[in-house]
Amino acid sequence: MDRHKLRQKYDNQARMLANRVKKQYRHLRKRFARQNLDIFRLYDWDIPEIRAVVDWYGGHLVVGEYHRKQSTPDWLPLMGRAVAGALNVSPEKVHLKVRRAGIKKGERYTRINHTDRKIVMNERDLKFYINPNDYVDTGLFSDHRNTRAMVRELAEGKRFLNLYCYTGSFTCYAAKGGACATVSVDRSETAINWLSENLELNGLSDPAHQLVQKDTLQFLKTAKDLYERFDLAVVDPPSYSTTRMTQTRYDLARDHPEMLNAVFDLMNPSGILFFSTNHQNFDLKTDRLRVTDIREITSTTIPEDYQRKRTQIHRCWKITI
Repeated sequence: MDRHKLRQKYDNQARMLANRVKKQYRHLRKRFARQNLDIFRLYDWDIPEIRAVVDWYGGHLVVGEYHRKQSTPDWLPLMGRAVAGALNVSPEKVHLKVRRAGIKKGERYTRINHTDRKIVMNERDLKFYINPNDYVDTGLFSDHRNTRAMVRELAEGKRFLNLYCYTGSFTCYAAKGGACATVSVDRSETAINWLSENLELNGLSDPAHQLVQKDTLQFLKTAKDLYERFDLAVVDPPSYSTTRMTQTRYDLARDHPEMLNAVFDLMNPSGILFFSTNHQNFDLKTDRLRVTDIREITSTTIPEDYQRKRTQIHRCWKITI
């Protein structure tokens, strides 16, 4: 395709994307504003030839491209300008990201910039710092806002464990819901510091909320002898990871039964665990788990603004010990 025809094609895609995003924004904004939700999804590859994702962040836009070999450098900026124009967002509040599939190194925190600038976003009666510039992810996964509400409803008086905690949104919800103690584990110093900031932002800083910077699989090897049993837990692991000290490669699809059974050993009878993954084509190996009360709740954990995606944004199970 010659350059002129390619430009016409891209201009047409930009118009279609802008129209779709504007329509969805009008559909969602008032209802989500009543719920005090600053973050929601406006588009996720809804039109097959427009491989984009667009998220609203309280007046900011995060526009991503699902990268492929045919991608060209000018496509994503063009889409960003079109969406910004449709929603009257100034250029400095448009954040462009390239999303690459097939990465199996578990590098969840790889930097793409070094602005170190965070902004505060509301989610119901809680607040969270997000960083729209420095990482592919912003620090808050809005597709799990329903799951966070479930955790909060169950948290009062409970001991809560958050594994692969990232920036700790589940921990903040559990603490807000009255958890008597929480333990949050992530190997990333950046994530643990970010969680500390989120707790402080919400007036939830307390010695009862323990932050552990450690590889989760290493944590599980010794935690049984170091901690009281837990009543409530969230496990939301990456699809792949590598333990730096031992260079052990972890594949969630293959290794999750051993990991989950180790978590079950840390929990009290009748304890509840929420297990989630965004691993596509994931098969939960229930025959290798030492519990039987396992219920998939994906249909209730995915919010309406994420239900248009051709593949599920995540899957989630509620497991009772």
